[in-house]
Amino acid sequence: MSTPPTVVVTGVGATTPLGGDVPSTWRAALAGTSGARTLPYDWVTQYELPVTFGAPLAVPAADVLPVPQQRRMDPSAQFAMIAAREAWADAGTPEVDGERLGAVVASGIGGVWTLLSAWDTVKERGARRVLPLTVPMLMPNSPAAYVSIELGAKAGSHTPVSACASGAEAIGYGVEMIRTGRADVVVAGGTEAAIHALPMAAFAKMQALSTRNDDPAAASRPYDADRDGFVLGEGAGLVVLESEEHARARGARVYARLAGVGMTSDAYDIAPPDPSGAGQERAMRLALQDAGLSPADIAHVNAHATSTPAGDGVEAAAIHRTLGDGVVVSGTKSMTGHLLGGAGALETIFTILAVQNRTAPPTINVDRLDDGIEIDVATSARELRATGDLAAINNAFGFGGHNVALVATSA
Repeated sequence: MSTPPTVVVTGVGATTPLGGDVPSTWRAALAGTSGARTLPYDWVTQYELPVTFGAPLAVPAADVLPVPQQRRMDPSAQFAMIAAREAWADAGTPEVDGERLGAVVASGIGGVWTLLSAWDTVKERGARRVLPLTVPMLMPNSPAAYVSIELGAKAGSHTPVSACASGAEAIGYGVEMIRTGRADVVVAGGTEAAIHALPMAAFAKMQALSTRNDDPAAASRPYDADRDGFVLGEGAGLVVLESEEHARARGARVYARLAGVGMTSDAYDIAPPDPSGAGQERAMRLALQDAGLSPADIAHVNAHATSTPAGDGVEAAAIHRTLGDGVVVSGTKSMTGHLLGGAGALETIFTILAVQNRTAPPTINVDRLDDGIEIDVATSARELRATGDLAAINNAFGFGGHNVALVATSA
């Protein structure tokens, strides 16, 4: 049996609450900057939302994309297109046969802005006034389709939907497309544009959102004893994956290897994770096994760490059981907020950059570590092992019990 191709990362792209691209986002993350702020929209007060803040894009999509593209795409597709263009250019615009190029772009919710706006139109102005592109704009596979059309990707266009694990699952799916020989190059990641009155009202009703309306920048505080929920963010992160042979042949710069993928499901509850953390632990162990590594090889974890009272403790215990004491843990949602379907992809980029730069980004707002948290939480940017091979894990978990762990190693 032949050995599956090694998968490397040759391009990264993002638009986030911290910056309009990857370099600005990474600089802001290392500086411990919060992207959360009071939302300036009339609907926040009009509908009496109990939470009045979020983490919107630092650079609005309207400042980047031409107007015709804005009119034809839901914001979730707009964000994905911005990230895809950066990632593709960052990879050096690879020359690849379209039939050997794939696109996997996930979303947790899909085109919620388009769906609800169209329903308002039906109610207020009648069915005849609904836009003809409403369905292509609202369908959750729209971002993947637009990216595949933009790049001419004909090896397959896919959209995993696994709530807040979606972006990481998309990257794992892209790795498998290359390993199984379906593609030489895959653009993969996730996107979300859910800062809208309905999702905010619904998450607030679940008591999933922080209610620190008077201090948004301090609201997302993973592992802190006074955490009270997550901050809803928006944005996208995409990477260019290649077989190592393809990347080396064209002389591409390589950020890191995507060496291990682990996916499990809790089969426990539609919202909270299994409190035993067994499914999360098994995802990390499967990713390690897939990468051919031991727990001692892992220097860093970019944790899911949403800042919810229940979720952080379960994950921290699972990390400690799996990896022991020698690993540095970052909770980057403390700065970006929670990008839902985009979170796992953006945090995979943070993990890749942590390996490349040998530096873990900080977890901000940890004033008093919660009792029982036994992991080493980086509260400021932390240098990782100075020399030798380096490996890190990104965790992403979603409502419904979806668990994804990805291992990145130095190239």
